[in-house]
Amino acid sequence: MLDLNLFLNEIFNIITKISISDILDIIIVAYIFYKIFMFIKDTRAEQVFKGIILFMVIVQVSGILKLHTLNWLLNNTLEIGIIAAVIFQPELRAGLERIGRTRLSFFGKNINSSEEILNRTIEEIVESLYSLSRQKIGALIVMERDTKINEIINTGTVIDSEISRQLLINIFIPNTPLHDGAVVIRESRIKAAACFLPLTETKDLSKDLGTRHRAGIGISEVSDCITLIVSEETGGVSIAKSGKLYRDISKERMTNILRSNLKVNTDEKSFFKGGLFR
Repeated sequence: MLDLNLFLNEIFNIITKISISDILDIIIVAYIFYKIFMFIKDTRAEQVFKGIILFMVIVQVSGILKLHTLNWLLNNTLEIGIIAAVIFQPELRAGLERIGRTRLSFFGKNINSSEEILNRTIEEIVESLYSLSRQKIGALIVMERDTKINEIINTGTVIDSEISRQLLINIFIPNTPLHDGAVVIRESRIKAAACFLPLTETKDLSKDLGTRHRAGIGISEVSDCITLIVSEETGGVSIAKSGKLYRDISKERMTNILRSNLKVNTDEKSFFKGGLFR
């Protein structure tokens, strides 16, 4: 009880010592952080920002709990952070994004579709893919997951529509206004079409892969999305994840892959224990 009284007295003393300038300082800093967060909201930078905040929190907690080795390691990591950012920029960004995707309640709840909506979404997407495949019509669909890609969505035309196979097929019909580019799907809705994606910088890809496949791989390298690709030359259906391309996926396997990787209320999963399928 004495410890509790001492703690409460310390809190009271801190509160009584807060001046008007301290309150103003807190408000200004809070406002700056709010504006920064709203500016990067729903972009890949948001995950990096969350990762930095979480990293700083871990540093402080390790000091409070007297985890000396961990605290020393983290503090030294901060000291050489600028050098690391220059030398290992892509790897460092990817690491911070992975930390930022950690599901913590103070960063907001993860909104997942119901099992029924998810199954319907997968069915509509798969049916559209293989209908386009039979007709040898090229298609590129990005399934957004934890990492938000508003910077990609903003390059296209916002649709924000429910998913239907008819709409997806119509979008990719040649010579229509939205066929040239990628469709982005967010939370079981077609968010945008005719979006531009970054091309992969990988040099050892097969020579028969065109821009559509390279763009699908490229966006999967810089986010945790899943990219679905239909080749207009062969009609083959491929999937890209984490910078890797898996080609000639059958309809049944595609359904299983999407169900296992977009499953309701699950964290990010690998394609069957390190491979593509579970």
